[in-house]
Amino acid sequence: MRFSATDSADCSVLVTEVGTRDGFQVEPEFIPTASKADVLNALIDAGVRSFEATSFVSPRAIPQLADASQLMDMLTRRPGVRLSALVPNARGAERAAAAKVDMMICFVSASESHCQANLNKPIERALADFEEFSPIAEQYGIPVRGAIAVAFGCPFEGEVPVDSLLRIAGAYHERGVRHITLGDTTGMATPPVVERAVEALRSRFPDLQIALHFHNTRGVGLANVVVGLQLGIREFESSIAGLGGCPFAPGASGNICTEDLVYLLHESGYQTGIDLDKLCEVARGVETLLGRKLPGQVMKSGGRLRRFSLDGARRAVG
Repeated sequence: MRFSATDSADCSVLVTEVGTRDGFQVEPEFIPTASKADVLNALIDAGVRSFEATSFVSPRAIPQLADASQLMDMLTRRPGVRLSALVPNARGAERAAAAKVDMMICFVSASESHCQANLNKPIERALADFEEFSPIAEQYGIPVRGAIAVAFGCPFEGEVPVDSLLRIAGAYHERGVRHITLGDTTGMATPPVVERAVEALRSRFPDLQIALHFHNTRGVGLANVVVGLQLGIREFESSIAGLGGCPFAPGASGNICTEDLVYLLHESGYQTGIDLDKLCEVARGVETLLGRKLPGQVMKSGGRLRRFSLDGARRAVG
């Protein structure tokens, strides 16, 4: 199977930026709301059109995201830009609706252990909460996306059976949800595991639109993207400069990096509508904001055909 998009008419890929939610949520020092808004607005200026901007979880659970409503008020609203937010329950849904999010994201873990660690409730209770808040989304005309955490492996239980994914996807599907994200919460995905999960979901629910969310914990995040592209997936979630990780899962390092993902897509003939140079500027700004080096590679090296002056370059001697 060829990887390049040049022999396919379907070469447009949607990149959903999750850095200000999945990335910032693990930062120990509170990031000013205005700084978060500056990052998001700069990403919009760079051409990013889809965001998981924040989360309407309890401020006690994740203090870094206690400013969700204020943040949404400070963002640039433009036609074609989707500003989504995570919503754990009916109370969060009411707050998200008041903040005028464009999409609500429900999240349920594929393993009981991670669901308890991440949401402090079993899977059945998490699905019941979804049943409670989905009518609120319907009332306000806000679409819902269903996310499945630890979809490719659980740090507490190991392998996640495909039947667990089908069970949760089925509950979403019953409520009319047609957008699903499979989350690689601790970077346990590998190409065969991704292929097995995607093909199982498509076989049972052929009308689902599937997005993939990878972490680069074990260095194969972009390899998994390649497999997703070959399977026809056209939406991937990533984090500016490679920020991120789940605070409730051991070993959950950063997400795949947005600039690196966009570079891979562009070099392979796919279109994102994103200006890579501007994206790298934002990534370097996030490094400055956080005061440390971040994992992104392309923001440091530039594109493949970046040129340097020979003047002053080191020369071999002897």
